[in-house]
Amino acid sequence: MKVIVLGAGVIGVTTAYYLAKAGHEVEVIDRQAGPALETSFANAGQVSPGYASPWAAPGIPQKAVKWLMMKHPPLILRPQADPAMLDWLVRMLANCTASRYAVNKARMVRVAEYSRDVLKALRADTGIAYDERTGGTLQLFREQKQVEAAAKDIAVLEQYGVGYEVLDRQGCLRVEPGLAGSAATIAGGLRLPGDETGDCQMFTTQLAAMAEALGVRFRMGTIIHGLRVEGGQVASVETGAGTIRGDSYVLAMGSFSPILGRTVGLRLPIYPVKGYSITAPIVAAAKAPVSTVLDESYKIAITRLGDRIRVGGMAEISGYNNNLSPKRRDTLAFCVNNLFPGAGDTAKATFWTGLRPMTPDGTPILGQSKLGNLTINSGHGTLGWTMACGSARVVADLISGTTPDIDVSDLGPERYA
Repeated sequence: MKVIVLGAGVIGVTTAYYLAKAGHEVEVIDRQAGPALETSFANAGQVSPGYASPWAAPGIPQKAVKWLMMKHPPLILRPQADPAMLDWLVRMLANCTASRYAVNKARMVRVAEYSRDVLKALRADTGIAYDERTGGTLQLFREQKQVEAAAKDIAVLEQYGVGYEVLDRQGCLRVEPGLAGSAATIAGGLRLPGDETGDCQMFTTQLAAMAEALGVRFRMGTIIHGLRVEGGQVASVETGAGTIRGDSYVLAMGSFSPILGRTVGLRLPIYPVKGYSITAPIVAAAKAPVSTVLDESYKIAITRLGDRIRVGGMAEISGYNNNLSPKRRDTLAFCVNNLFPGAGDTAKATFWTGLRPMTPDGTPILGQSKLGNLTINSGHGTLGWTMACGSARVVADLISGTTPDIDVSDLGPERYA
C-alpha cells in the first residue's frame, strides 16, 4: 500500500518509519527544508510517560487566575476574536473535573508508557543515539500543598504499575546534587525513575535517514494546499509540487492539522499552545542537572542534553504566532539559575518557541477519520516526543489491519462527536 504522511515532525517521521517497517511504500510531505524544524526542534527533551497528565484538571481555572498575575507566569492568555480558541477553551474547562481528569490521565499514561517501551526497542534494534539519558524525572515541589496535591497522580501511577518515589528535600538533593547550591525552597518531589530524556530534533533527523534507507521518500520544502476528496475518501494531496496520490493518508501536521482538516469537513479540536525554550552551554558540570527537573510552580522543565541544558515550558494561548518575547526568556533563565546556579551560561543561550498541538482533554487523536483512508495522528500537546514512537506504531498497525498492542478504542476523533 502507498501511504502519504502529511508532516515531518517527530510524529510524522516515526509514523513513516514504522509504516516502512511494515512493508508499505511511504512518502512524507512537509513545507520545511528538513525534518523536525518546528515544534519538534527545541522542545524540553523529556520522554516522560510518568508525568503524562492533562492540563485540564480540578482547580485549574482558579490557579489560572493566580498564574496570570505572577511575575514569571506559567500561563499567558491573549484573547482573540477566534471561534476556534473560544471553542477549545470551553471544551478544556469542561474537562476540569475529577472524573474527566482520571479518564484523561489514564488514556495518556497508557499511550505514553507503551511509547517509552517502543522507543527502548527501537534504540536496541538500531543503535540510534540522540544525547539520551535514562536517569528519570524529578517533579520538584516548592510548596507543601503541591506535595499533597500529587496524591491524585500517584493513584493513577499505581493503577498502571508505573514506578515512582516520593522524596523529601534531602531525597531531591540525592538524585539531583546540583540543587544543593539553590536557595529555593524545596518541599519535596515525585521522582519517576522510568522516564528518559533526549534531543528530539537529533532523534528525528537520524530516524528520517533510517526511514530513507528503508525506501521512504521525503518531499521537503513542499507546501500542502489541500486534500481532494472523492466518494468519502481522500483521492489526492494538492501541493506546490503538484498532485500526489496514495492509497492511505496520515494527518500528522501538529497544530496545523485542524486547519487542513476543516477544508474537508473534519472538526479536530486541536489548538496551538505556544511554548518556549532556551538552550545554554554547561559551564559547571557538577552543578548541572543529572536528568530532568520539572519545576511544578513555574511549569518549566530543566533537562541535561549532552553538554547543554535545555529549559522549556510555559503555555501561551495566543493563536498561530511565533514571536519571541524577552519576558519569556527571562522566566526560563530565572528558573534554571534559581535551581541550578552557576550550571549554565544563560547569557549565551539560544532562544526558541514552538506551537504545541493541544486537545482540550490532553489526549492525542489516534485513529481513522470519517474519511475512510485518512488516519489522524495529532494533538499530542507537550508530549509529542514522549508519545511519538507508540503513536506511530499504533497508526502503522491500524493502517496495516493489525490489532495494536494497546487499546485505542477511546483515542480516535469520534470521541468528540
